[in-house]
Amino acid sequence: MRNQIEERQQQPFDGAGRAGDFLAVLERTGHPIARPGAISGPGDVTEIHGTTVIAVKYKDGVLNVGDRRATGGTAILYDRAEKIVPLDTHTLIAISGSYATATNIIRYLQHSFKYFARTQLQEMSLDGKLSELGRMIAQNLPNAMQGIGAFLPVLSAWDATNDEGRIYFYDGMGARFETREFGAAGSGSGPIRGAFDYIVRTKGPFHEMSREQALKECLTLLDIAADLDSATGGYSKILPIAKVVERAGVVAISDEEITAALGGISEAQTGA
Repeated sequence: MRNQIEERQQQPFDGAGRAGDFLAVLERTGHPIARPGAISGPGDVTEIHGTTVIAVKYKDGVLNVGDRRATGGTAILYDRAEKIVPLDTHTLIAISGSYATATNIIRYLQHSFKYFARTQLQEMSLDGKLSELGRMIAQNLPNAMQGIGAFLPVLSAWDATNDEGRIYFYDGMGARFETREFGAAGSGSGPIRGAFDYIVRTKGPFHEMSREQALKECLTLLDIAADLDSATGGYSKILPIAKVVERAGVVAISDEEITAALGGISEAQTGA
């Protein structure tokens, strides 16, 4: 096996990208996703947008929570949107912005990671996965500059090398930044930015919280975002989506666990 890995790592570049480069394969076949500005449709279509997603560390990994609302202009078009999606067994992406662009890029990344693993006989490194996402955001820049297809994710991953959960966010040109405690994206993330710091200062860092406590804090933050941002759905009608990435991999949090956490929030609010 080691000889096979070394043999593939030593494959010469073919002028279309490094070995295991899925985008280079798509470029050779003329696939639309490989052409900058070719992912989204014409500018006169109504885009569907995902809104608020939150990622926080807790003592066993990273928790992602998002509301389920998707909007088009001022209309609510869908109230069961899947905004937190596994890219592989130890990587989660939480999406905000253009739902169509996000879906295309997620499909590309899922195939790209598998292609690399199968051709190089090893998993792509965390740095490689982060670079792939940054490359696709940069590839989408011409669309974003035309006012359509803008997409800003939060990526959470379990870093097996350092044995810890990590959170990254990006700007519109594909530059990535790592955050120590929390990250958020979408129209409701701005109004609650200060609330994250308030929680850290009054209740301690997120990375020391249990999963149950972190979930309660995230649901409270999502409720505040829904109060301050009309595009954010909150949890009063449809339960939010929540997933974690831990040492064992990605795990979806059940509706029962979310409901139990919301019960704790209600008791705290009413003093019951």
